[in-house]
Amino acid sequence: MEQLTNEIIVGYSDPDINALIASIGDTSAGFTRHFNHGEDFFLKLENEFSVPHFPVHHDVRLAEPRVEYMRSLRPVIAELAGLAPQVLKGLTYFFDPTETLRPNFFQVFRIGDRLYLYLLRLDLALKPSEGTVTERGDNDITPRYRSRNLFMEPVVLPLDEVVVRDGRTVSFKVRQTISQTWIGERGRGYFVQGIWMDMDLTRFFSRLLLPAGAKTYPFFPFLCKYKTVCRSMIDLAPRQRHETVPELHRAIEFLAPAMEEIQAALKESSFAEDIPVFTGLKENVPEDWYDALRDVKVTAYLNEAEMREFLVEN
Repeated sequence: MEQLTNEIIVGYSDPDINALIASIGDTSAGFTRHFNHGEDFFLKLENEFSVPHFPVHHDVRLAEPRVEYMRSLRPVIAELAGLAPQVLKGLTYFFDPTETLRPNFFQVFRIGDRLYLYLLRLDLALKPSEGTVTERGDNDITPRYRSRNLFMEPVVLPLDEVVVRDGRTVSFKVRQTISQTWIGERGRGYFVQGIWMDMDLTRFFSRLLLPAGAKTYPFFPFLCKYKTVCRSMIDLAPRQRHETVPELHRAIEFLAPAMEEIQAALKESSFAEDIPVFTGLKENVPEDWYDALRDVKVTAYLNEAEMREFLVEN
């Protein structure tokens, strides 16, 4: 999605999709939760869903999608609403012109004077071996395919402001709790690569707030994204969203006084559980904070194509 100065721009929001979501009742459907070998999170639904052709080309300067794009998207969302209704219940759709195969959905929460955004990004792009192509694509349209695997990225993040104009949400200003994640560069000439500490921060936050000895790879519950602390979600129903927001709130409050020290330590060396700032914070994490994640279990297995995947249980 478009991100300018840590701002998430809300483009077109389709009234038909939002009306469909608003009509979802209290029913729930069964599915299992997984990560693939590339550490991408997905739901394995009880039945297949179909993804039609989508236009390949879109001018990213245009906030509103073409008519044919929405004509293709609406049936997909309707089908997913039947296969996983609790995942979409209570959310609002918006279009991201920079990634047209990733429809976005959101819900805003408030704790005191603090705002939090639940952001769900579906990924409808065909992944090799994850779906069955029923009609090939070309230079102008994507392939038509069917699959049981619904890939997504669900996170909760802190906000400074929800910008509303003429009664419509137009952007979310993310609350930046991390000053800088860039460390430097390595290599020379064409082989120069930037070095960031985002992954080390993710490991730091997650290991700090997981019970000792927990084995949840590749699930990291607390992430460094948008230069802030985010909470990755694996429980996607409305009640779980409400319960998870306070977990992120207290984590940010707990980490804030030590954030500069954490960044300074990780700028000097990669994350390890024996660095002083980590051990000092770990000693002060209340035991009951671990309860929400204590029963999370991630098991590796080989799928039908003999590729490694991970099953998430709790």
